[in-house]
Amino acid sequence: QVQLVESGGGLVQAGGSLRLSCAASGRAFSSSLMGWFRQAPGKEREFVAGITWSGGRTNYADSVKGRFTVSRDNAKNMVYLQMNSLKPEDTAVYYCAARYDSGAFVYVSATYYGSWGQGTQVTVSS
Repeated sequence: QVQLVESGGGLVQAGGSLRLSCAASGRAFSSSLMGWFRQAPGKEREFVAGITWSGGRTNYADSVKGRFTVSRDNAKNMVYLQMNSLKPEDTAVYYCAARYDSGAFVYVSATYYGSWGQGTQVTVSS
């Protein structure tokens, strides 16, 4: 199991940027697939971005492609989500998730991930 703690959320104007961080504990982190998900009020949790254990492959939701970048630093047990050109529709609670998986595929279903952080609120004003 990996324990996850997100940080970096906040209030930003449309067009602005934020960088979310996810600190992981546990030796399994470097062999874990990592994902970022978000959930807006009244909506289902949705996949935002993911990165394989090595960082060699990433995947993004169509709604954030070209604006968000996921990265990881296995030496520091950290995963990041750089969010640029933010839009009001990006407003949500953002969650970091992990699954022990040393494969080369980024799964987009929330049910695949077994470890979750508590979430961090991102609010984009128009």
